[in-house]
Amino acid sequence: MQNERGIRTRVLLVAAMAFIIAVVTSSSLLLVRHRLLSQVNDDLSRDLTRSVTTFQDLQTERLAALERENALLADLPSLKALMTSSDDLTIQDGSVEFWRVSGNDLFALADRNGRIVAQYAKGERADAGLRAGLASLLTSSSKRYLVGDGRLFACSVQPLYFGSNETGTLLGYVISGIAIERSTLRQISEPTGVEVTFLSSGKTVASTLESSLQARLEGQRSLAMGVPQAETSVSLGDDRYLAATQDLSYGASAPLHLVVLKSFGPAEESIRRIDRLVLIAGLFSLLLGTALMMTLSQAVTKPIEELAKGVRAFGVGDGAHRVPRYGTYEVRELSAVFAGMREEIQQANHALLESERLATIGRMASSVSHDLRHYLAAVYANAEFLASAQLSPQERAEIFADIRAAVHGTTEMIESLLIFSRTGSAMRRSPELISVLLERATVLVRAHPDAVGATFEIRHGSPVDTAAVVDGKQIERAFYNLLLNACQSVRSEGRAAEVVVSLEAHEGQIILNVVDNGSGVPEGIRKTLFDPFVSEGKQKGTGLGLTLAHRIAVEHGGEVILLSTRPGETIFQMKVAQELHISPATSAVDRDKVVAE
Repeated sequence: MQNERGIRTRVLLVAAMAFIIAVVTSSSLLLVRHRLLSQVNDDLSRDLTRSVTTFQDLQTERLAALERENALLADLPSLKALMTSSDDLTIQDGSVEFWRVSGNDLFALADRNGRIVAQYAKGERADAGLRAGLASLLTSSSKRYLVGDGRLFACSVQPLYFGSNETGTLLGYVISGIAIERSTLRQISEPTGVEVTFLSSGKTVASTLESSLQARLEGQRSLAMGVPQAETSVSLGDDRYLAATQDLSYGASAPLHLVVLKSFGPAEESIRRIDRLVLIAGLFSLLLGTALMMTLSQAVTKPIEELAKGVRAFGVGDGAHRVPRYGTYEVRELSAVFAGMREEIQQANHALLESERLATIGRMASSVSHDLRHYLAAVYANAEFLASAQLSPQERAEIFADIRAAVHGTTEMIESLLIFSRTGSAMRRSPELISVLLERATVLVRAHPDAVGATFEIRHGSPVDTAAVVDGKQIERAFYNLLLNACQSVRSEGRAAEVVVSLEAHEGQIILNVVDNGSGVPEGIRKTLFDPFVSEGKQKGTGLGLTLAHRIAVEHGGEVILLSTRPGETIFQMKVAQELHISPATSAVDRDKVVAE
C-alpha cells in the first residue's frame, strides 16, 4: 500500500496558532467595535439631551430678559400716548423710534382688538405672512415663537393700559421679538458639537446645517413632519447623524419642531483608528507568534524527525544511526525506548544470524560430506584397482576415466561453494552478447556426464539484440547451472533430457526460458527452491545451482523464477537488465568487439 503523507506537525502547529490569533483578533475587534458603538450612541444621546436642555435654558433666560424689556416699553407714557391717537399712520410713524430704542429684531403694535397696526423686522420689511403670525400670538398667552416668511422669532407680548394694569383701560399690545438665526443656534451647538435645525411644516426656518444638508434633512419625512419618535439615525450626504426631535408647536404661531443632530463622523473615525490599532496589534501578534511557534515547533519536531530518520535507517539495516538525546521529555523517553528496542533487535538478529549460519554450515557439511565421500570413495577404490598388475590397458583406461570424473565432480563442487561465498562482491561488467554466453554454457553442459544423451534446442534472434553490460563469467555460470539442472532433473527419472532454450530482448531486459521434459518440481520444495542446499530427487549435487543462478540474476537487475511446472514440462525463467547504452562517442573498436563476441 502506498504511504500517504500527512500534514507536518510544524505546519499544523503554526496553522493552529495563526487560526487562534485570527479568531481572537476578530472576536476582540467585533467586541471592541460593538462596545465602542454602544458607548458612542450613549455619548451622542447624552449630547443631544444636553443640547436640548441648553436650548431650553438659554431660551428661558432670553425670553425672561425680553419680557422685562418689553414690560419697560409697555410702561412708557409716550408709547401709551401714541396708542391713544387711534390713527394708524400716526402710530406707524411714531413706533419707529420705539423699535430703534428697543434694539430688538422684531417690533409690532396692535390695537385692543388684536389688529396689527405697526410691525417692523430687521433685514426686511414685515409682510403679510409675518403679520398673520403676529396676530396668532395674540390669541394665546402661551405662544412665544413666531414663524413667518421662513424666519423664526422668540417673542414677548405685553398689553398697554391707560392707567394701572389692574384697573386701567386696554389700549393695545406691544410685541418684541428676537430672531433665532444661525449665530443664535451656534450658542447651543458649539458646546456639545451638535447641529440644530428648526422645521416648520417640513421647511427649515433656522439651522446650523449647510444649505445642501438642509434640503436633505427636509427630505427625511418623519423628521420634517415632526412625527414623534425616539432618537434615530439619519444619513445626510456622506455623513451619518443621530437625531432627536422636540415638538414646539404648542408654543408657536405655526407647527414648529426642534431637530438636534449629532454626527457619527468623529466617533466613527476614532473607531476606525482603534480598529486599525487592533488589526496592527493582531498582525504583529501573528508575526511574532508565528516566529515563536516555528522556533518552538522546530525544537519539538526536529528530534522527532531525527528519530524517524533513525527508524528508517534501522529499517534498511543501518543500526549505527544516531538517535536524538535532546528534546522534550516525551521525545527523550521515546528515543530511549527505541534505542533499547533497536539494541534488543540487533542482538536477536545477531543470534538468529549465528544460528542460521550454523544451520547453513550444517546443511552444507551434510550435503558436501555425502558427495565428497562419494567422490573420494570412487578415487580410493579405483586407485586400488590401478595398483593391480593384472589389469589390461583398456580396464586401466576405464578406471582412470572414473577417477577423472570423481576429481572433476569434486572440483565443480568446490567451485560452486567458492562462487556462493563470493556472491555480492564487486563484479567486472563489460559489454557482452548474451547469446554468445548461452552458447558457451551449452557447450560446457554437453560435456558434463549428467548431460549424456540430452538434446538441446536453442532459439534466439539476432545476437546484437542480446547485447548487455554484465559480468560474463557469472552470467555464463548462471546459464550453465540452469541447463545442468534441467538435465539432472530428467536424468534422475532414467530418461533422456530434452531441453528447449529461448532467448529474447524485451523492454530493456534479456529473458531466458529453459524448458525441460521432466515430471515437474515437487510441491514440497517449490517455496524453498532457491534457498541454498535444497535438492530433491537428484543423485548428486550440492543444491547451490539454482541459488547461484538466482543471486547472479538479482545482482544484474533481474531474477530467476519457476514460471510453471507440470508433468512433462517445467519452465524456469531468468531475467537480466541490459543496461547497455552505446553513445556516439563509443569507439568503433569497442563496438566491433561487442559484435564480434
